[in-house]
Amino acid sequence: MLALSHYNSSASPLLPRFSNNSGGRVEAGLAVEGLSQQGNLTLVQPTTSGVIVVVLSMTLGIISNIVALFILANAHSRQARRTKATFLLFATSLVVTDFVGHVIPGALVLRLYLSGGVHPEDFNSSDRMCQFLGGSMVFFGLCPLFMGCAMAAERCLGVTKPLLHSSLVTKTRAKICLSIIWLVALCVAMLPFFQLGSYSYQEPGTWCFIKVLSDTQEVDVAFVILFSGLGLTSLAVALVCNTISGLTLVLARLRRQPGYHHSTKSHDIEMVVQLVGIMVTSCICWSPLLIFGLLTVIRSYTGSIGEDLSSYKTLMVMGVRLATWNQILDPWVYILLRRTVLRKIYLIAKCQAGLRGNILGRWEPTSFPSSEKNEVNQV
Repeated sequence: MLALSHYNSSASPLLPRFSNNSGGRVEAGLAVEGLSQQGNLTLVQPTTSGVIVVVLSMTLGIISNIVALFILANAHSRQARRTKATFLLFATSLVVTDFVGHVIPGALVLRLYLSGGVHPEDFNSSDRMCQFLGGSMVFFGLCPLFMGCAMAAERCLGVTKPLLHSSLVTKTRAKICLSIIWLVALCVAMLPFFQLGSYSYQEPGTWCFIKVLSDTQEVDVAFVILFSGLGLTSLAVALVCNTISGLTLVLARLRRQPGYHHSTKSHDIEMVVQLVGIMVTSCICWSPLLIFGLLTVIRSYTGSIGEDLSSYKTLMVMGVRLATWNQILDPWVYILLRRTVLRKIYLIAKCQAGLRGNILGRWEPTSFPSSEKNEVNQV
């Protein structure tokens, strides 16, 4: 990882005094190079490969979200069911939020890469750009988690208590719920503007997030606990709701409950499968950052991070890179787990099973009666 300490000629007797002539500049350059080779000093040099990765990630995220929005728009025009319309409203809001949350922070990170990044000596400082980037990451990180939780709760109510769902859940109330989600996420993201937490540049100086690595205060610990607690709680609630919905649908399928229409069941199955996919994606992408951030700020505040600082820096970078994939994968969860796609996959699998069954036809149960009949005729 990158680290930079600020030295001058009078700060330490171990460092050579640098003159203003060319020989002094050469001597200074050699001294800096020597310190860099010893691991005590490394300058921030964002690589070209990093810029390429950022550009490719932004391009893939933009294409994914646009394709998902196009499919959702077509589904809106064809879908008249109110329960499905409410789900589509949540899904559309999730994709739009992912799209904006991918473009804005991505553009700011790309700008930092192109400008050479921030030197490690300035990591604890926080300018307006860092404040905005850090707030954007918190806001666009919490919104998908909150929306996934709300969608799972709405479907759980629709599957287990359909009559109550039809009387309580409307498009107007769904819009109010979405407004509350955005407002709560915005309030959490703006806490550092009121000195309730802080944002700072993170390794390798090309992104900003909650201060967790050094000079952490009690408010920083409280802020990280709030952020991670809200995110992990949302994932836990979504897990419980999706589990209840899935089990209810499986039991209904096994019991063949009267009055449970096939069209309703297929719609419910499709929505629950998509919600499970969104939940699994969110857990994989966001859990590491939420957990790593919580552990890092606690160890940093207690002063027990010590020699493990480099490891925690690496974990934080890995966590945020994994979290950015959530906004790329969420649209594909909806694109690939639609009923039409699942039906095609089922038909392909069925055809493959049929071909395999023709080869092994003698083992099929339906072949046994004909065999017995032939034996009887022979007798």
